Amino acid sequence: MTQESAPPKQGRKVIQAYLKTLDSSPGVYRMLDAESRVLYVGKARNLRARVSSYARPTGHTPRIARMIANTASMMFLTTRTETEALLLEQNLIKQLKPKFNVLLRDDKSFPNILVTADHAYPQIKKHRGAKKEKGSYYGPFASAGAVNRTLNQLQRVFLLRDCSNAMFESRTRPCLQHQIKRCSAPCVGKISAEDYRQTVRDAERFLSGKTTDIQSRLAGEMAAASEAMEFERAAALRDRIKALTQVQSAQGINPKGVAEADIIALHMDSGQACVQVFFIRANQNWGNRDYYPRVGTDVEPAEVLEAFIGQFYDSREPARQLILSNQIESPDLMAEALSGKLGRKVELLVPQRGEKAELVEGALRNARESLARKMAETATQGRLLSGLAEAFDLPAPPQRIEVYDNSHIQGTNAVGGMIVAGPEGLLKNQYRKFNIRGDELTPGDDFGMMKEVLTRRFKRLIKEDPERKQGQWPDLLLIDGGAGQVSAVASIMREFGVEDIPMVGVAKGIDRDAGKEEFHRVGKRPMALRHNDPVLYFIQRLRDEAHRFAIGTHRAKRAKAVGATPLDDVPGVGATRKRALLSHFGSAKAVARANLSDLKAVDGVSGALAETIYAYFHERG
Repeated sequence: MTQESAPPKQGRKVIQAYLKTLDSSPGVYRMLDAESRVLYVGKARNLRARVSSYARPTGHTPRIARMIANTASMMFLTTRTETEALLLEQNLIKQLKPKFNVLLRDDKSFPNILVTADHAYPQIKKHRGAKKEKGSYYGPFASAGAVNRTLNQLQRVFLLRDCSNAMFESRTRPCLQHQIKRCSAPCVGKISAEDYRQTVRDAERFLSGKTTDIQSRLAGEMAAASEAMEFERAAALRDRIKALTQVQSAQGINPKGVAEADIIALHMDSGQACVQVFFIRANQNWGNRDYYPRVGTDVEPAEVLEAFIGQFYDSREPARQLILSNQIESPDLMAEALSGKLGRKVELLVPQRGEKAELVEGALRNARESLARKMAETATQGRLLSGLAEAFDLPAPPQRIEVYDNSHIQGTNAVGGMIVAGPEGLLKNQYRKFNIRGDELTPGDDFGMMKEVLTRRFKRLIKEDPERKQGQWPDLLLIDGGAGQVSAVASIMREFGVEDIPMVGVAKGIDRDAGKEEFHRVGKRPMALRHNDPVLYFIQRLRDEAHRFAIGTHRAKRAKAVGATPLDDVPGVGATRKRALLSHFGSAKAVARANLSDLKAVDGVSGALAETIYAYFHERG
């Protein structure tokens, strides 16, 4: 009796075994390794046909061949349409971050400009996040810097207020913004409600691209003011026209034939990619940003750009036109998916000539230059990490360095900060802050603070990634301090059974001068690096960045504590009702002393909430 051979554990034959269970439905498939980690997520118009292509013995790129060799199992989800499959595919890629997919690594939201609608004198301000506040939103802008520049320009031209409603109500005389001609001071009646509303309408028309109409009207008003010998008003209108002209020239790109579009250009070199996105709204350039998706050496531009677009717009609203540098794999499918998401038609264009082609060429030039800079920085960073490994006898250049620092004033508002660096430089989305909770700590006990921070950090690591397979474990710890700090950290690590992570204490050294740092390691004598060693400068930059982050976190905590009032602890009293109460009574102490009928008289405070507030202040022992 012959013994049957065991079924294959991974590779092409594993994939082939799934074919008999599949039909021609559209859907999404996942390829998993022997430890059930997702290797790849893909979509298919016909699942059986797509999976059978992986079962072929030849014809695969090196990346796909490695993926097939590592595949131990597969998962499938059928969908009604291929468009649904596309949307699900991109959603799963963002969630699961598979090793063999093109992956967009930056997922920040974009800021907008908001003109509020809850006040007689609307406020203009930067807004990020869900659009819950009443008003008109204009955007997206590529960065906070692009929004701030535009807001600054709008204030110069239209003199709109940017202060909060609470500050507006409390003013008795004009603020500095009025003195420097950035606000018309509606808070103290320097402009009528009707005139202010007109400037708001002008600002909104400007943000909608109707700048010519505004300039024509302002020019007519200036001429009328001159004829009526209202020379002060005429001069003010002249200054506004001049400022408006400067705004338009400062924006650089102002396409005449493109009212609303995202210009998306891809440049690839040596297995790396840069995608440059320009935001054109209301015929104006609202900034640009570069992205560096994770790709491989054998990935085609069409696949990279399609993956980027799918992931980029998974949580963002697309423009009416996407003007691309390259064609993508399924342009019709992507256009259908984005149109369904937006609720109106979205076009994908790859222009060959004309103004749109010039816009793409400009974005492509930016992508080329950005990628060249990034690759140069990455090469430099690689040399620094190798130098760090050599200087401190590390087994290999570290891929993840964690740097810790504390900040406090005589023990108050104490915080710990952790920054992270690796082959791609500072990883700011990995930074962490720790509010020091230790009630038994002596004020200013830096050892105790560091112990609390490291204990919380490694407890979480051990709980969330005990096998160290998610790339969250550090290869090197840098600690701000000398032998005492290093010894304290080493004892903490021993408690957790983690003794294989190298650590280096960075002490100020003689005269506490930069350049004379001493480095402390467990069981080794202190050492120094020569004063012009690039590795020394690298460590100084990391230490300074950790110090900056910790101090910034401490200052934010302290500022919040300064603005804290007993009202913060009253159930049901949020920021809006807190402002209303303070505006009505003048202080938290006055709120605490108020009787129930006075509390009920406050705008926005219901009878039930008034009773809660009254009970909070009068029924405590």
